[in-house]
Amino acid sequence: MTEKTVSKYLLNLEKHFANDSPVLLKATKLFQELDQLEFDLGLLETDDTTASRGSWWPIISLMGGNSTAKSRFINKYLGTEELTAGIQTAAHKFTVLLHNNQPNSVTLPGTALDVDHRYPFYQISQKIEQQQKGEGSRINAYLELKTIHSDRLKGKLFVDAPNMSGSQTTPIDSLLTKHIIEHSDLVLVFADVFENITPLVNELIQQIIIHQDTNKFLFIVDQPAAFASPASSHDLIAATQRKLFDLGINAGQFIAISSQQNDFTEIEQRMANVDNDRSYRVLNYLERSIHDLQDIVIAEVRKDLVVWKERSNMTTLIILGFVAFLAVLLEVEIGLLDFLLDPIIGPIIIISLIAIMLPLHLMISKLQAKFIVTRLSVRQKELGLMENLANLFERNITIGRMLLPVSEPVGWNKKTKARLAQLLEKTKQLVQSLNDDFGSYDEQSLKDYLDSIK
Repeated sequence: MTEKTVSKYLLNLEKHFANDSPVLLKATKLFQELDQLEFDLGLLETDDTTASRGSWWPIISLMGGNSTAKSRFINKYLGTEELTAGIQTAAHKFTVLLHNNQPNSVTLPGTALDVDHRYPFYQISQKIEQQQKGEGSRINAYLELKTIHSDRLKGKLFVDAPNMSGSQTTPIDSLLTKHIIEHSDLVLVFADVFENITPLVNELIQQIIIHQDTNKFLFIVDQPAAFASPASSHDLIAATQRKLFDLGINAGQFIAISSQQNDFTEIEQRMANVDNDRSYRVLNYLERSIHDLQDIVIAEVRKDLVVWKERSNMTTLIILGFVAFLAVLLEVEIGLLDFLLDPIIGPIIIISLIAIMLPLHLMISKLQAKFIVTRLSVRQKELGLMENLANLFERNITIGRMLLPVSEPVGWNKKTKARLAQLLEKTKQLVQSLNDDFGSYDEQSLKDYLDSIK
């Protein structure tokens, strides 16, 4: 077994979490084991890593409607009101806000997010291209990255979504909305988004319903400063809850904030737990990657191995049928059966036929394999997989496998399945370890976390 080089991405993660998170440090080791297993199968290149499937940053996304509630909150919370013009997000773009030590805000194009696997929009242009032909090359029209000098952004990523209540929406907007909700640890949903139900707001509602049991949604109700009191806050929240219940949303935390508010204690309590949410999300990535290897990657290659065998055998049988037809004609014309029954000539004819058909079958199998390889390359892009399906399939193009009825991909055996099962068990143990950090060693953090999601 060739030892796979540990990817630079994993090495950087190991350095980052060496003193920060023992659980995530162990998670990098398990990703390394999974990488080695996939490398042995021919699915990964030397510096590839399955750990790059999702961002390891804590991610907080913000969804709002027509009012200025969301932009006001961002400016006040990040303490950059004096730089309002510098950090206003484009109305039609998903904007990632990143901490920067420099005082000046810098705007980078969407390609900066698409090519960097540290961010949640890594290789999103491929999905956009599949959704709408030609749009993948226009990634800058949908995404941008802004650096902000704000301590509250340290160690986190904010993703500011475009106006969900806008009248014009595209399939790409729906795709990006779904994508960022799936990858976020916390989603701040401003209640004004539900005042105008557009197709994109409907998409948001459906995503909230799908994920509402994950405790990742924090609904923020904008409260007029003149009516800022505990009683009015309670009434506003109750009215919003009733409205959302009618839309099918029955879970999530609600907070009322005023336009003049500078105290974000409640939100800070929820923000403080994003690191823990991120840890569970990363472990979920790991568990899902292990399941996907068997349920998607191997299943796809196995399915095409069967198709390859069927096509190759069928083509060979068609040729043999044509040979049999010629044999019937020759029997009518010259009495071929007499030659076949001859103790000397008969075996020579049979051996000659085998000598012709055997290499012909191999040639047919290789030709059919080329069509399968092309199909698997397309299928890999459709599924958004980093694993090289075609490469694993090509490892099966050997004389023995072309002749024998073998349907399992090469390398997919009891030993490999046992390694995968061990990885899954180790992942579950890490989740239990993370749970124990709350239950056994940090009861106050557990209490704060539970209080924040009520």
